[in-house]
Amino acid sequence: MEKNIELKMIDKKQVPDTEPDRQYYYMEIAKEYIRQLSELKGEPLTFHVSTFGCQMNARDSEKLVGILEQIGYVEKDTEDADFVIYNTCTVRENANNKVYGRLGYLNGFQKKNPFMMIGLCGCMMQEPVVVEKIKQSYRFVNLIFGTHNIYKFAELITTAIESSFTGNSHKKGSSMTIDIWKDTDKIVEDLPIERKYTFKSGVNIMFGCNNFCSYCIVPYVRGRERSREAKDIVREIEKLAADGVVEVMLLGQNVNSYGKNLEPQISFAQLLQEVEKIEGIERIRFMTSHPKDLSDELIDVMKHSKKICKHLHLPLQSGSSRILKIMNRRYTKEQYLELVDKIREAVPDISLTTDIIVGFPGETEEDFEETMDVVRKVGYDSAFTFIYSKRTGTPAAAMEDQVPEDVIKQRFDRLLKEVQTIAARKAEVYTGTTQKVLVETVNEQDEHLVTGRLSNNSVVHLPGNADMIGKIVDVRLNECKGFYYIGEKVS
Repeated sequence: MEKNIELKMIDKKQVPDTEPDRQYYYMEIAKEYIRQLSELKGEPLTFHVSTFGCQMNARDSEKLVGILEQIGYVEKDTEDADFVIYNTCTVRENANNKVYGRLGYLNGFQKKNPFMMIGLCGCMMQEPVVVEKIKQSYRFVNLIFGTHNIYKFAELITTAIESSFTGNSHKKGSSMTIDIWKDTDKIVEDLPIERKYTFKSGVNIMFGCNNFCSYCIVPYVRGRERSREAKDIVREIEKLAADGVVEVMLLGQNVNSYGKNLEPQISFAQLLQEVEKIEGIERIRFMTSHPKDLSDELIDVMKHSKKICKHLHLPLQSGSSRILKIMNRRYTKEQYLELVDKIREAVPDISLTTDIIVGFPGETEEDFEETMDVVRKVGYDSAFTFIYSKRTGTPAAAMEDQVPEDVIKQRFDRLLKEVQTIAARKAEVYTGTTQKVLVETVNEQDEHLVTGRLSNNSVVHLPGNADMIGKIVDVRLNECKGFYYIGEKVS
């Protein structure tokens, strides 16, 4: 279905040089273009954002949604929208293949809808080989940008609209706007954000990673560590609290190294103390913590805090000191266990969760048993267990002595069974107790129930209604179902 769609171009005068003023200027231009397109189509234009990957990506997507709504798009649950953007993850190679598959699916929609544009952003776009493949095989994509310049979204979508819908020889899919930065030291906030929840929110405190674990692509696609100024973080959280937010999640690839590039330096523990003072905030969470950077100062702050949740995600990856060295994790099995002892001594009721990779190159049965030993000694409340898969562009992908798939699967099954057995036993401890629960949503399976979380991040279902969403209530945990509880509100 081809159709010429001719927009009236807007002359740009006195474009601001400073951010975020420049982006607000482009939002006004984009808003006029969307008004024109909606008039031509005879109905409001719609958008759909699909998010792959981590909480950092989820937070980025809230920024995309905020700007799209600001310029006049209306959100739609399905991908047959007028603008579809994939915020991509590239931690595992199969995530890339999933995006390629979905693009082929979107092309079918675009052929039927001359108003449709397709955008790609996020970590996957930071890989030159990916961008080259899209340029060659997916010419119908209109906009491509990466992780470092997401704040330029208003400017980029304005350019994409002009490229796609102006000029007498317009033909759908004939142009592609690409803006990829290799790295940046810029941090631009204070742009529109449409939060998924009214009562809780993620807050970026830093970006990038300096660790270069041998299996991980993140430092290559997210860049070097750079921290936001503490005063800007505190101001953002104060605004969130004034808007009804009671729980914040401080986000960074490695929050424990927050502040190292700031002058004067400020530690993550000190930042937490500042956030603790903010009136209205009742719960503070953070992720992810790297064991090598988790300080005694932070443990002490957690011990005395009234607001930091009793949950710490502390990725192990392997229990073998030999494998940890090859992974470039920069701690040993013994140092990790010593750290866990310190944390448990300071905060006895803390819930510990972790990440574990099974089948890293060169992993022997003895190495795997070291991992099982740590799992038993720590007694994790839950664990994200991953089968190692080669990630092109990382040192581990080129290593010899890759572990056979059947061996990996057998080890993975043993680990999963151990983790689940321990987690179920640990969860039983709270059965019959009364705990505070932040109610988050009406239950998807039963509208007479609501679902919330304990401070330790465990899920609880209880009788209730939508009026309870966003409130912290006392709940008696009547029954443990392994990975969640059935409870009832205590009046």
